[in-house]
Amino acid sequence: MIGKARKKLIALEPLLSPKKVVVVCPICDRPIPEQQKDAHHLVPKSKGGKTTEYLHRICHRQIHALFTETELAVQFNTAGALQEAPGMVKFIQWIKTKPNHFYEKVRKSSRLKDN
Repeated sequence: MIGKARKKLIALEPLLSPKKVVVVCPICDRPIPEQQKDAHHLVPKSKGGKTTEYLHRICHRQIHALFTETELAVQFNTAGALQEAPGMVKFIQWIKTKPNHFYEKVRKSSRLKDN
């Protein structure tokens, strides 16, 4: 036999359980699966940045493969600027054709390998 208090708790349980919040990547505008969420500092921490946004892991890796921390801090410190950046436009068109959970290793740009 269940007490009155226990019955009330059981009845409220679905209301108390946290609802899954769908996080959308500001770069590719696709929902981010939990296992693919990466926090990205819009201005790198080394340049004084504090705020972060969740991105797909592959989008996050692509950003760091293409741009230096100085470029990210000065030129590409918003999601909109990153979306319009050279190299990212073609990547975004390509990644939008893939499933949300898609991940592939990203190589550094040859421009950055010399640095």
